[in-house]
Amino acid sequence: MLAAVISLGGLAFILALGLGVASKIFAVETDPTVEAIAEVLPGANCGGCGYAGCAGFAEAVASGQTAPTECKAAGSDIVAQMAQILGVKIEETEKKVVKIFCQGSSDNCKSKFLYEGVFDCRAAVLLGGGYKACPYSCLGYGSCVKACPFGAIEIGPKGLPIVDEQKCTGCGSCIRQCPRGILRLLPISQKYYIPCSSKDKGKAVRQVCQTGCLACKLCLKKCPNQAITIENNQPRIDAQKCSGCGVCAEKCPKKIIQLASNG
Repeated sequence: MLAAVISLGGLAFILALGLGVASKIFAVETDPTVEAIAEVLPGANCGGCGYAGCAGFAEAVASGQTAPTECKAAGSDIVAQMAQILGVKIEETEKKVVKIFCQGSSDNCKSKFLYEGVFDCRAAVLLGGGYKACPYSCLGYGSCVKACPFGAIEIGPKGLPIVDEQKCTGCGSCIRQCPRGILRLLPISQKYYIPCSSKDKGKAVRQVCQTGCLACKLCLKKCPNQAITIENNQPRIDAQKCSGCGVCAEKCPKKIIQLASNG
């Protein structure tokens, strides 16, 4: 019995010694720059930078494959810290926030049927393309809310997402989860925007939604700065050209053109 115990103890010692030697031989040296960058990152692992997580992004920044500003969840202070670690000077980029390009709330957009399935937009859209009559409207089941790692989105009382711009980092996690593509990033300097994603026009829009853009092109014709373009019946405002005069909002027959800032 004693011999068996001694044998097992000796074997354990030899194995432990072997593991210790192996850990020294096969140890992978970590780059202190990567560790320093990873330390200052938000740790959200949102994927907005195009990498699987913050660790992958830190490696890419340290190796020069991407810039610190590509971290969508990082504020200017974090970007400045990364620049200091790298010993470089980085120009500050303008913050972008998510906007909801739909006003098809429960009281504005007609329904085709009563949906009683899984409370998720991606699941709801699989049933007949969604319960709302407008094929471009928000379904309101909060896939974007679940995807946001910063708690910046909630579903409002009328079934449409509401974005807290103070919390929104522009990481794009919500955008990637929306099956209708109604969430888009806009620079915070944007003065006006047109919150509708419909690709239809006129009568087809009126039949399904009270607040949908008719693609009448009146905003395009009246804009004194040629800041509005229309593609696939979707008008878009160029933030660089828009002076914020508000003529487009005033002339819009549906009065759907809104100020982009919540403040």
